[in-house]
Amino acid sequence: MTEVTGIDHIYVTVSDLRRSESFYDRVMLETLGFRKNGFALGGDPHVQYFNRHFGYVLRPSRNAIGHDAYAPGLHHFCLRVESIADVVAVANQLRALGIEASEAKLCPEYAQDYWATFFTDPDGIRLEVTNYRQERRERHANWSSEA
Repeated sequence: MTEVTGIDHIYVTVSDLRRSESFYDRVMLETLGFRKNGFALGGDPHVQYFNRHFGYVLRPSRNAIGHDAYAPGLHHFCLRVESIADVVAVANQLRALGIEASEAKLCPEYAQDYWATFFTDPDGIRLEVTNYRQERRERHANWSSEA
């Protein structure tokens, strides 16, 4: 069986490309250290944020209907950082940049060492940053291709 080794890219359709680009510049460039480029595809402008692991691409919407986290489709998108201290730093940096992010907090309902900050993009897409938890580290270290 072929193993998936990661997420290559994620496309997000946005209602106002410039507004979303301004928001994601603060999140992805200024806070999380991604790089950025732009390109056109099918005549539509696209903005791509990328690091060595994957790309996060914004494309313009063809209609102005907002995102509903409880309708079929994307509920939320979570990025992982190395440590709890990193989650705290991200939350503080987002708020310093004018983004309404929650305080970094322990979420024991998910795991005993699950820390996260939560915020929303201009179209209402829910975003989260969490720490690299022990369970995930163990899964990564002890993974076997044998199920």
